[in-house]
Amino acid sequence: MTASTTVNVGLVQMRCSDDPDANLRKGLEMTREAAARGARIICLPELFRSRYFCQTEDHERFSLAEPIPGPSTEAFAELGRELGVVVVVSLFERRAAGLYHNTAAVIDAQQGYAGKYRKMHIPDDPRYYEKFYFTPGDLGFKSFRTSAAHIGVLICWDQWYPEAARLTALRGAEVLFYPTAIGWHPEEKAKYGERQHDAWELAQRAHAVANGCFVVAVNRIGFEPTPDAEDGAGIEFWGQSFVVAPDGHLVLRAAAAEEEVLITELDLSLCDVARTHWPFLRDRRIDAYGRITERFIDD
Repeated sequence: MTASTTVNVGLVQMRCSDDPDANLRKGLEMTREAAARGARIICLPELFRSRYFCQTEDHERFSLAEPIPGPSTEAFAELGRELGVVVVVSLFERRAAGLYHNTAAVIDAQQGYAGKYRKMHIPDDPRYYEKFYFTPGDLGFKSFRTSAAHIGVLICWDQWYPEAARLTALRGAEVLFYPTAIGWHPEEKAKYGERQHDAWELAQRAHAVANGCFVVAVNRIGFEPTPDAEDGAGIEFWGQSFVVAPDGHLVLRAAAAEEEVLITELDLSLCDVARTHWPFLRDRRIDAYGRITERFIDD
């Protein structure tokens, strides 16, 4: 456990434009607002510096990438030092020529840049062509013992994998942060929309229960058209960023279509309560899980 019993977290739910510099300024301004309202740990949405460019495979989009640490992390490090806050910043990382990652950097108050997590699970679905852009992460699942709390960071598609949440929690994380860019295909919304959203939220509530920790999911909002599409295709990001407590109950949920800065207090002692009364970590049969690393078991 960390020294502090409670910590205020801030969720920055924002609309992203085609202008990376404008998005950066907005992200910094909303982070400042969250800090002014008492947040000690603040999380922004996935790839907030641009529209969600993975709707198409376009080599020109690689120009959006930057090194980490680099210009964006330095801007947030300066703000973090000024305000004394921890910030989770999701960025398109240029590691080397032809080598790119979907990466979240952790900024820790006076320390500045504290490290990064590279997204491990990379989707390849209609309008989510991330495998074209991102190399799977090679840093493993990580947690960060920050000045505010012991946190874990995962990214969007990672949120569907119980193994990712478990391994991050086993590294001591009391709060799992998921910067996210998820939404509906408008042509599917009427038929599947409610069930898709419910599944997204349910999966992360389950992570909180199974691991006895808080879960914070931070999404973007707005409709972003597919570039060059003539049929009005695109993604309607559904917002509804949320926080889940270790017992699985929903602490708060943002609106579906509004930019918001949400603040809530987390009582970190509840992690110990949950793990003591629901001792899933104690009762794990670690002697029997060896085959979890296999792709499929058919014998």
